[in-house]
Amino acid sequence: MGLKIGQLAKAAGISVETIRYYERRGLIRCPIKPVSGFREYGQPILQRLHFIKRAKSLGFTLDEVEHLFSLSEAECADVQRLAQQKLDQVSNKINHLQRLQLALEQLLDQCHQRPDAAHCPIIETLLDPK
Repeated sequence: MGLKIGQLAKAAGISVETIRYYERRGLIRCPIKPVSGFREYGQPILQRLHFIKRAKSLGFTLDEVEHLFSLSEAECADVQRLAQQKLDQVSNKINHLQRLQLALEQLLDQCHQRPDAAHCPIIETLLDPK
């Protein structure tokens, strides 16, 4: 016995709208609607939704998830390459965020060291064209 879309959404921990979106994108198949009744989704669709959800939690985009599906029959090295690319992207984002953090900390330090409340170093820095 299959699940109706609301039950499937609840079991997968996502919304019905998300399921419909994944169907439109071709990430999951929409079952054929019986003449009298509602579509029923089987366990393989639920497993696929869990796969998508876990991949997204690791930072993979839906395009990359689609690529991962196409690699399900491929060599593990192909999947590892894609995971390595994602890890490199995450590392680059972390480095960028750390630079932003340092810059903001320095601006806040300038504010704390400057007793003149009329002139804000943060605003002055943002207005500086260099």
